[in-house]
Amino acid sequence: MVNLEWYRTFKSVYKNGNFSLAAKELFISQPAVSQQISMLEAHVGYKLFNRKSKGVEPTEYAKLLNNLIIEALDRLENVENGFRAKAFDANRLISIGISKHLMSSLGSCLISKFDFIDFSFYENDTLFELVDSKKLDFAVVTKKYDTFDTIQKKVGEIKQVIVGSNTIDASELKSNIKIKDFTAIEQWLNDQKWFSHNAQIPHIKLFWLYVFNKKRPSMVPNYIIPSEYEMLEILSRNTGIGVVWDINAKNFIAAKKAQLLWNSKQMPSTEVFLLSGKNENLCTIFENIETELKRALS
Repeated sequence: MVNLEWYRTFKSVYKNGNFSLAAKELFISQPAVSQQISMLEAHVGYKLFNRKSKGVEPTEYAKLLNNLIIEALDRLENVENGFRAKAFDANRLISIGISKHLMSSLGSCLISKFDFIDFSFYENDTLFELVDSKKLDFAVVTKKYDTFDTIQKKVGEIKQVIVGSNTIDASELKSNIKIKDFTAIEQWLNDQKWFSHNAQIPHIKLFWLYVFNKKRPSMVPNYIIPSEYEMLEILSRNTGIGVVWDINAKNFIAAKKAQLLWNSKQMPSTEVFLLSGKNENLCTIFENIETELKRALS
C-alpha cells in the first residue's frame, strides 16, 4: 500500500528540484528523502528523477504523476491543516488571568467554550506584566495599557452599584434618592451593616468620592469577605449592604436573592479589556474569548 508521505516528499522534490531543499521544507533528513523517493519509484515501477550536477530533474513519468496527484494532494493537505488548526484552538491549554472578584461573572462564561483553561487571580498591573512577559496568554483587565507588544480590545463596561439583602426596607432610602437629599441618604447608609471584599473598602471609597464628593466615608465595614462574588452570596443570606460590580449583582437581583438599592448616575462606568501578547497562534482564541466576554457584558 502506498504511503501518503511518499507523495508529499515527491511533491516537494518536484517543486524544489533538489533533495536537500525538499528535506529542509519537510523537516526530515536528506537520506530520508532519497529513501522515500526510491520506495515510491519501486511502487510505481518507473524512475521519477534524474540526477544533475545541481539537484535533480523530473522524468516524463514524474511529470505525468505530478499532474495526476497534485490537485488531490493539495486538497488533502488543506483538510489536514484545517483540522490541525481547529484541534489546536479547541484542545490546547490556555492561561487566563483575571481578578478573583470577576471570576464567577466573567471567567466562568469561558468554561463551556474551551476544554483546558488555567486561571490565575491577580489585579490589573500584575496581569499586564504577566501577559507582557508571555507568562499568561490572556488577561481580563479594567485598565488601558498602551504598549507595542500587546493587543488590547474593549469588551464592555461595568459599574459600581449599591445592593442590599432582601430583608432591608429601602423605602426611606429610595424616597431620599428621589428628592436628592444626600445628607439623609448618607445617614441612612451609615446606619446599615456593611459588607466589603477588602478592608480598605476601595469600592465604597470610589462611590463616596463620585456620588458624595467625599474622599472618605465614615462607616466601618462589619464583614470583610475577600471575594466579591462570595461576599454577595453571603450578603444575600443575611442582612446588610455593599458596593459591588453590577455584573456580579445582576444574577442575584434577577434571582431575587438581593435588591438593587442605588445605581447612581454620578458613578462612572469602568471599561473592561481583553489583553494578550502579539501571537498569530492566539488570534482565533482571542476572537472567541472576546465574543464570549462581550456577550456576558451586554
